[in-house]
Amino acid sequence: MTIDLAQPDLYTSEDRFDLWDRHTASDQVVWSGPGGSPSGFWSVFSHRHVAAVLSPKAAFTSEHGMMIGFDADHSDSSGGRMLVVSEGDWHGLLKRLIGPFLSRLRAPELESVLRDEVAEIVAKLRAAGPEPVDIALEVGPRLPAAVVCEVIGVPLSERERLIELTNHAFGGEESSFDRMTPAQAHTEILFYFDELIERRQRQPGSDLVSALLADGRLSTEDVLINCDNVLIGGNETTRHSITGAFDVFQRFPGTLDALHADPGLLDKSVEELVRWTSPAAHVLRVATEDQEIGGQKIRKGEAVVAWLSAANRDERLFPDPHTFVPGRTPNRHLGFGNGPHHCLGAALARVELKELLRQMAAEARGVRLRGELRWMRSNLVQGYSSLPVSVDWR
Repeated sequence: MTIDLAQPDLYTSEDRFDLWDRHTASDQVVWSGPGGSPSGFWSVFSHRHVAAVLSPKAAFTSEHGMMIGFDADHSDSSGGRMLVVSEGDWHGLLKRLIGPFLSRLRAPELESVLRDEVAEIVAKLRAAGPEPVDIALEVGPRLPAAVVCEVIGVPLSERERLIELTNHAFGGEESSFDRMTPAQAHTEILFYFDELIERRQRQPGSDLVSALLADGRLSTEDVLINCDNVLIGGNETTRHSITGAFDVFQRFPGTLDALHADPGLLDKSVEELVRWTSPAAHVLRVATEDQEIGGQKIRKGEAVVAWLSAANRDERLFPDPHTFVPGRTPNRHLGFGNGPHHCLGAALARVELKELLRQMAAEARGVRLRGELRWMRSNLVQGYSSLPVSVDWR
């Protein structure tokens, strides 16, 4: 009997960790037939298999799409044009153009934005007093959205609109996001970027949109879909790591005191937070030739889903994998992917998370859950739809 791992209901409870543990421990390669995906797909879970599928020399491509639902016969229309679903020379060009805006070199320019935004988050939580604050709704989206909008060049007055649209676009099949479908949200985002591109054509700036236009090799549509990629990628993963930090604080008492006592743990704790939260649940690749994974034959054109969130809890690499260990070493997590599609925004995400941990450790002793923790109904994003908490301050 096979299981359709595309079904989003599987990911609304923590039973998924037991499922992944079983598949990971036995190095299973599992087939999900047509259903949630039109042609079905293979799944790999262990750190070894996931890293192999994503490695630079692997006989797989991202050009048909990077998430469940796409395959060789049902390709993403952005394939071969958008950074995350392109390969070869075009992928290299996009990395060279977009990379500098997301690199650690850009971090000093964004430091004041980061410090101010985190300070506002802390102030908001303090102002709430003993009343619970839903981190998933009121805190998680704020910091990454501010940073990504700064990079892209979205004016301050228009940022709230973009945050709401990204929530709709990648918010999972959630009742709180039912005012429009994900497809409609994407359309609205693309309309917005079309307007922003027209403005930057008339009035260039020092932002990503202006740089992509100035290169001359990208059409306006190429600029549009790659800005969409950066906006959603930068918002939808980091915001769940930020929310997940508060989940860590409430599940593992003493974490904030440990970071307060030894700030040298901050960098390692950022890596552990990315591993433990693993917001990007999976990535999909399509085989470019017949091959074998773990003894299972994979035919050319078949889709293979690499479950990053399962690989990051493979106990062979991460002893006591379900526990947050602030100083975990080594920590070869795959939270930012692997190979040529390693997340370009990883450096900025690390800076954002470090500043959050630093300020929270300085100001707070602990976090208490004040209601029901709810996971998103999504097979793509391992994230929170609700995390109501209160904070115990120093």
